[in-house]
Amino acid sequence: MHELGQPLHAFDAQKIKGNKVVVKTLAAGTKFTTLDEVERELSADDIMICDAESNPMCIAGVFGGIHSGVTENTTSIFLESAYFNPVSIRKSAKRHALNTDASFRFERGIDINLTKYALKRAALLIEEYADGTLASDIMDFYPEKVEDFQVFLSYINVDRLIGQEIPRETIKNILASLEIKISSETEGGLGLTIPSYRVDVQREADIIEEILRIYGYNNIEFSHKLNTSISFDINKEVKIENIVANQLSSLGFNETMANSLTKADYVGLTESLNEEHNVEMLNPLSSDLKVMRQSLLFSGLESVAYNINRKNNALKLYEFGKTYHKYNEKYQEDKHLTLFVTGNRTKDSWKTASQNSDFFYVKGILTALFERLGISNFKTSPVKSDVFAEGITLSLGKIKLVDVGVVKRTLLKEFGIKQEVLFADIQWDNVLKLCGNKKIKVSDLPRFPAVKRDLALLLDNDKTFKEIYNLAFQSEKSLLKEVDLFDVYEGDKLPEGKKSYAVSFVLQDENKTLEDKQIDKIMQKLQATFEKNLEAVLR
Repeated sequence: MHELGQPLHAFDAQKIKGNKVVVKTLAAGTKFTTLDEVERELSADDIMICDAESNPMCIAGVFGGIHSGVTENTTSIFLESAYFNPVSIRKSAKRHALNTDASFRFERGIDINLTKYALKRAALLIEEYADGTLASDIMDFYPEKVEDFQVFLSYINVDRLIGQEIPRETIKNILASLEIKISSETEGGLGLTIPSYRVDVQREADIIEEILRIYGYNNIEFSHKLNTSISFDINKEVKIENIVANQLSSLGFNETMANSLTKADYVGLTESLNEEHNVEMLNPLSSDLKVMRQSLLFSGLESVAYNINRKNNALKLYEFGKTYHKYNEKYQEDKHLTLFVTGNRTKDSWKTASQNSDFFYVKGILTALFERLGISNFKTSPVKSDVFAEGITLSLGKIKLVDVGVVKRTLLKEFGIKQEVLFADIQWDNVLKLCGNKKIKVSDLPRFPAVKRDLALLLDNDKTFKEIYNLAFQSEKSLLKEVDLFDVYEGDKLPEGKKSYAVSFVLQDENKTLEDKQIDKIMQKLQATFEKNLEAVLR
């Protein structure tokens, strides 16, 4: 095999029942134990080498069987040299996850006319080095001889595909060096006979590739002029994705792109994922690339851990990607946008103190993103996913937009991460359904000044700023422009179960200057609204 490229197989001749070898297929589900002592179920398409009683002895071209193999007690062998269909061997090897030296060569095609020569060569080596004795003549079964390939090579096509004219004599010399015979010649091209062992050269394009390979790609001159017509059409989904990507990048985020293949063990880190929903690979390259991911969280944490281990502790990452699930033998893909934030918001500076990224920073980024896409008035509810230590879900009606929060420390520990990581999982398919073509409106700057007033409100601990915000705009829709929370106090000086919110209100009339009476009236109205609906007390 290593000398000539022809795999061989040796059987213990005494174990071949009936002294007969039959090449055939067996019924699907037939059990067969290979040399590695693994019992396998055969497919109806596997080519098998059997004995006279149809007992399988070898998966043809792939792997031998344990009961017919050569051992230290073998005194006589049956040596087999064969050619098998490359497609059939490739399918069998892939089906049984067997990558052997023999299947590697058979899959890619070998010289069908070399089988007899290789068998003689092996027999001579056995005679010379193992004191073997030939016990039979060579039995050769070759019902339909494969002839050398006949191809016509057009000079016009050579010049067209290569991009420049190669001297005709140079072409002939290259073909001769490749043992491709010229059987006929005309002004327009050459009739060629290609050896049967060149299984990768059967078309005119293959021959031109061989000519170019020997002639040298570096010997082809570059054109000084390039003509092309560009058709540029971006659909709505791509436009929206670009808008969001540009906004995140402008905020200091870096885009990542992780492998969709991941570890099967990751689903065991959270109860929100189920192993039954894994989409498994039939022939995984490794245990780390065994299944399609059900979540973008784990590949993102791998990136976070990789950066932190290299002293890059301040991270803002985002990724557009898909998750893959299997539900009752049906497969489903979902598009997501995930954000990962950890460490300081900005680089260390002598002018400003470092400020760590927190939940409200990420929530503000998400709110700005949704408003940019025309999505607003969403509601907040506690997050249900167990990957978060604490977090919220933002929804619009019954449509979930995003889960955002702080990743559990026990989960971070699995990746060797010791600092807090904030994670947002945006349901991108839902976002695309809700966002429309938001038009940007431009108006003149107001000519009249704005007025700012503050209220310090004593509230129950279960009351939120969101409620104050909504009630304020419901009470005053025309002149109220902004509502902000600038201080929160919770301490021993307050009654039990109470907290203090300091809220600012910005009022402005675009047509005239507001008067004190009008301002006082609006503030009294807001105070009354908070007292009635939130049981607030003015401090």
